[in-house]
Amino acid sequence: MAHAIRLAERGRYTTDPNPCVGCVLVRDGRVVGEGWHHRAGEPHAESLALRQAGEEARGATVYVTLEPCSHQGRTPPCADALIGAGVARVVCAMIDPNPRVSGRGIERLRQAGIVVELGCLEAEARALNPGFIKRHEQGRPYVRCKLGASLDGRTALATGESQWITSEAARRDVQRWRARSSAIVTGVGTVLGDDPRLNVRLTAAELPGMDPEAPVRQPWRVVVDSYWRTPPGARLLGLPGRTLIAGIGPINETATALEAAGAELIRLPEHNGRVDLVALMTELARREVNEVLLEAGATLAGAAVRAGLIDEILLYQAPCLLGQAARGLFDLPGINTLADRIDLEILEVRHIGVDLRIRARPKL
Repeated sequence: MAHAIRLAERGRYTTDPNPCVGCVLVRDGRVVGEGWHHRAGEPHAESLALRQAGEEARGATVYVTLEPCSHQGRTPPCADALIGAGVARVVCAMIDPNPRVSGRGIERLRQAGIVVELGCLEAEARALNPGFIKRHEQGRPYVRCKLGASLDGRTALATGESQWITSEAARRDVQRWRARSSAIVTGVGTVLGDDPRLNVRLTAAELPGMDPEAPVRQPWRVVVDSYWRTPPGARLLGLPGRTLIAGIGPINETATALEAAGAELIRLPEHNGRVDLVALMTELARREVNEVLLEAGATLAGAAVRAGLIDEILLYQAPCLLGQAARGLFDLPGINTLADRIDLEILEVRHIGVDLRIRARPKL
């Protein structure tokens, strides 16, 4: 199963909106077939492993990181393929959270007389697909909030100057997080101040596990812009891939110009005079967005924290000091006592070049 999980990781940058899945077939103590899901619409991990195993699949044990599908989608049901190949036993790390599957694949295998075991390395398997799981279980994507700051927690000078606080190594690392994300979300303030591109600028050869010749998938770019202030000439509008602008105001001339420049406008409910972020994340999940990378200033980052939308904070801290006049990480009004603080759980701390990368999540 550990090998199946490593195989699944090879699809990290390509399978979206499908999950990463790996599969290994073992017979008489030998691996006779293996595979992983490459991208949506292409064969699933089980099919590729069966194809490699051929006749040796009969009587084999199957190790798979996610429950085999039981419905006809863009590919045939994997449960039927395993039954047809005559496998004897299926060890499955976790049930598929997709309600179209969710236990039906396991039931079909058992009805065919195949021994099924569940839960092997389930935590590791769930870690492969946090966004896919959350989207199906809770109706929202998994949201990472990426921030770059000085050691005293400042993201920019009071003038807005911020390029660059962190190192080139840290910025390259951010590119890998972008590449695995379904969408990058920012606020109109960041667009007006920095004119970011919000795209993946690494080649396939620079992304671990990818075929060097494969195209690099560009995540959606999403701008939270309540009253359509994004300039039609913004750099993120002139790039390959989809750009969505979420607002609440009436469609005006600027909004029409944004559509002409290639943006898709989404009108959403308002909350305190701004885009309702919960409604935005629900809409993105409806559109099969699994993982969101939030790259924004203190206002939007703080609003997302207050709305309970942040699953993980990804903070790059540079070895420098910017002073108290510089801009902070989160706008969090209402914290007046230590009892009001928002506690975090540190998941990982590591060096990226000269910087520190801290991964943390809000404590439940």
